[in-house]
Amino acid sequence: MPGITREEVAHLARLARLELSGEELDHFAGQLDDIIGAVARVSEVADQDVPPTSHPLPLTNVMRADEVRPSLTPEQALSGAPAQEQQRFKVPQILGEE
Repeated sequence: MPGITREEVAHLARLARLELSGEELDHFAGQLDDIIGAVARVSEVADQDVPPTSHPLPLTNVMRADEVRPSLTPEQALSGAPAQEQQRFKVPQILGEE
C-alpha cells in the first residue's frame, strides 16, 4: 500500500483550515502513514466470526435495583434551609428569568 503523500496531508490541512509548514507536512505524512498501516493490520486480523465489541470484556449493569426505603419528609429535609417555598429550597435567581 503506497504511503500517504505530502500533498494529501496538505489537502487534509486545508480542509481542516490548518496552516502547516513544510516540515510539519513531512512529519504528519509519516505519522498518518503509520496510523493507516496500523488500521490496515487490524483489518487483516479481524475475522468474520469475531463480533464487533466496544469492550474486550463483557460489561454488566452494577447498579442496585430501585427499592422504596424510608426517607426524610419534606419538612425534615427543609428544616435547615435558610429559605424555602412550596416545599422546595429557595435560592437566589441567577439568570434573570422568571
